[in-house]
Amino acid sequence: MTAKEMAEILDGREYGMEVDSDDKAAAKASGLVIVYGYSDDCAELEGAIYDEVSCFDGGGFYVTKDRVWSGPDCGNDRCGFYQAAKKEAKLITAIWCDPESGASWSYKTDIPHETFNIYEDGELFCIGIVFSIDDL
Repeated sequence: MTAKEMAEILDGREYGMEVDSDDKAAAKASGLVIVYGYSDDCAELEGAIYDEVSCFDGGGFYVTKDRVWSGPDCGNDRCGFYQAAKKEAKLITAIWCDPESGASWSYKTDIPHETFNIYEDGELFCIGIVFSIDDL
């Protein structure tokens, strides 16, 4: 399965039912990572990477094939992980209430990815992303 195919499957899902166990298994088997917002403070990663990142009011986190790193110093020289792995780590920025997108959550990254929309009561809640772990 490709990132585009997975994004098409997830597109239009309702908040709270974003990703089911079949989606997670298919993403993992295909080497895909699904990223989406949950509540007002979390980014969920499912599939080839499984993690949850706290990002209240937005913020950045770094990913490699082996690790997810977040915290108040991510993206600056005080971040030990950033210093150790900045040549291979990729930044994903979680954006809270971006007026441009109209979503509560959206993401920016240089990782090649596809997007999908999650709704809550008919309103756009999240613009999630799907990418291949091979692109890390």
